[in-house]
Amino acid sequence: MGELFEVKPVDRAFYAERIRDFLPERLIDVHCHVWANPSGRRGKAPSRVQARVQSWPSRVASQNPIEDLIETYRLMFPDKQVTALIFGTAANAADLDADNAYVQQSARKAGFPALMVTPPSMDAETFEERVAAGGFLGAKVYLTLAPEHLKPDEICIFDFLPHHLLEVVDRRGWVVMLHIPRSGRLRDPVNLEQMLEIERRYPNARVIIAHVGRAYCIEDVGNAFEVLSGTEKLVFDISANSNQQVFERLIETVGPKRILFGSDLPILRMRTRRICECGRYVNLVPRGLYGDVSADPHMRELDGEEAEALTFFLYEEIDAFRRAAANTGLLPTDIEDVFYGNAARLLGLAR
Repeated sequence: MGELFEVKPVDRAFYAERIRDFLPERLIDVHCHVWANPSGRRGKAPSRVQARVQSWPSRVASQNPIEDLIETYRLMFPDKQVTALIFGTAANAADLDADNAYVQQSARKAGFPALMVTPPSMDAETFEERVAAGGFLGAKVYLTLAPEHLKPDEICIFDFLPHHLLEVVDRRGWVVMLHIPRSGRLRDPVNLEQMLEIERRYPNARVIIAHVGRAYCIEDVGNAFEVLSGTEKLVFDISANSNQQVFERLIETVGPKRILFGSDLPILRMRTRRICECGRYVNLVPRGLYGDVSADPHMRELDGEEAEALTFFLYEEIDAFRRAAANTGLLPTDIEDVFYGNAARLLGLAR
């Protein structure tokens, strides 16, 4: 059996020149999807799910069993020790029980912490019992599980992270991984209002805002960081984001103690460089590597030397944060916090 994916000379050079010495020896990746799909069980996502999420991530991997995740870390970070916060996927509500059971099994096997993907329809008692019994640290919630009648831009945070679940999370001091909805992303006023409400009403909930609130381009920010500047509890992961300007604004607003490294693996194995055009992100990828992407406005193919120069999305993410850290004057101790210490404290892994 060959390697899970190819690590090319361009990748080794990028890692050696920009990544290896920047990172601490130990990493905690707070944003990893793990699922097994040996028989094609998942199949095609329901149409309502397709309308709510982008389709390009599904082109990277059809499954990510725990063995593949561990091998990914070995290949991409050969001289680092990586711990992952793992959870399943939420493409199909019918698969949640099986996905959560697999994540629970994988967490025990690897010694990793885990979150339970939780539908908003689950009652508080069942939620509390299942999280506790499964050894999970809390919940991963997602907009695809919001009530079916809601259109994508009608979905609010509380439609898929309802108050009855937040009350349990707050009382137990659990973790929630929150991917915010709506096309306005981080700048959306409804999102901002509800994020502030969560901070105010549920002070013991450890809420991680995924992907820096999906602010993949600077135009996604608006006045969000001014609004969020008074928060004290919300933390932000940098997963699947490679925008240096956004990272700089985040560092300046919340400081290095409330920023967490996350990958969004296996998606970040993608070989790509992301650019922004007119406020929309575009993933530049080698021609043919991810099938026919001609209909996807977020994908564009490159040829020749440009394509050969592309490295892993995860390396691009870390390098963008490295540049932002340099521009904002972060210290080596701050970098260690972002990539290890903050998560260790948040997840109760600190020694």
